[in-house]
Amino acid sequence: MIDVGRLRVLVAFAEHGTLTRAAKALWMSQPTATHHLHRLAAETGATLVTRRGRTLVLTAEGEELARRGRGVLAEIDRLDRDLAAMNRMESGTVRLASFPSATATLIPGVLTRLAERFPGLLLGVTAAEPPAAATALAEGTADLALTFTYGAGPAEPGTVLFRENLNLVLPAGDPLPAALPAGTTSILPADLAEFADRRWHTGCPSCRVHLMGLCEEIGFTPEIGYSSDDYVAVQALVAAGHGVALLPDLALAAHRDPGVSVLRLRGRERDVRLVSRGREPLAPAVDVVVRTIRELASSWDTAPGR
Repeated sequence: MIDVGRLRVLVAFAEHGTLTRAAKALWMSQPTATHHLHRLAAETGATLVTRRGRTLVLTAEGEELARRGRGVLAEIDRLDRDLAAMNRMESGTVRLASFPSATATLIPGVLTRLAERFPGLLLGVTAAEPPAAATALAEGTADLALTFTYGAGPAEPGTVLFRENLNLVLPAGDPLPAALPAGTTSILPADLAEFADRRWHTGCPSCRVHLMGLCEEIGFTPEIGYSSDDYVAVQALVAAGHGVALLPDLALAAHRDPGVSVLRLRGRERDVRLVSRGREPLAPAVDVVVRTIRELASSWDTAPGR
C-alpha cells in the first residue's frame, strides 16, 4: 500500500523540480525527503528517480505516479476539509435572501439536503427581489443572496448558477396573431410586437424595467395593467383573459395555471446568480450552503416541456 506522506514528497519533487525545494515546501529536511522517496520506490517496486549528471530527475514511472498522485492527494485534502467542516456544523445559522420563484423551486431541496448532512445548521431564508437582496448583503442582514440579472455582463457580482428562459404567457386557447404560424411554441423578441395592443402584467421593478426596455427596442410601449412579484396572481389574471405577461422558467416551474399557454422567447434569458457577502474563503457554514446550492442548481432544469 502506498504511504500518503511519501506520495506527497514525490508530488512536491515533481512540482518544485529539486528535492531541496520539495523538502522545504513540506517543512522537512532533505535527508528525510530522500528517505521517503527511497521507501516509496521500495513500496511500489518502481524506479521513480534517476540521476542525469549531478541532477536527480523523475523517471517515466515517477512522472506517472506523481501525475496520478496529485489527484489522489487533492481528493484526500478535500475530504479532510469536508470532514472538518462537518464537525463545525453542529450549530450555526446562515442567512439567505432569495427571490420568490427560486425560494419555491430550488430552496426546498437545499433545505432537505442540509438537514440530511448538517442537521445542526439552520438556513434562514428571507424573500427579497434583487435590489433588496443587494441591500441586505451590504447592510449585513444576509450572508448570501440568490438573485437574477437580464443580459448580465462580466461586471455583475456573484456566480451564475444557471440560465433560464423567458416565456410569453397567454390565456389558454387564445388565438395567435395571423403573423405566427399555427402550432408555434416559441417566438423571437420581434414577435412581441404582435401583442402590442394587449395589456401587460409584470413583476418586480427589475422585471418591469427589462420588459419596458425590451418592448421599446421592438418599437412599442406596453400598457402595464398589474405589477407584482406574485406569479400566481399574474397567471390568474392572464388565465381570466385580462392581458399577457412575460415570466421566467422558475415562475412557471413553481406554479403553472391550467388556464394559460406559454410561448418560449428565443434569445432572451436571465441568469440566476448566487452572491456572497464576503470574498472567498467563506466562513465554513456559509461555504457549506454555497456548495449545497451549487450542487442542486447544477442539475436544475426548469424549461417548460423539457
